[in-house]
Amino acid sequence: MDVEAAKLIGAGLAVIGLGGVGLAIGNIFASFITAVARNPAAQPKVFPFTMLGFALVEAVALYALLIAFLILFL
Repeated sequence: MDVEAAKLIGAGLAVIGLGGVGLAIGNIFASFITAVARNPAAQPKVFPFTMLGFALVEAVALYALLIAFLILFL
């Protein structure tokens, strides 16, 4: 197998984690919308935790992309 082909396969495998990230972000915001729809007064208390969860999940996406780019270009 050529080294360039192995790099492309490795980068593709590294990006598989982004599918889970997309599902997690959708789940976070769906739960937030459900919580606010049930109790609108709780929105100021729930929103910071929603943003924290979003930031942590988004960090996983950035790490997956970083690994993919490192595999491709190094």
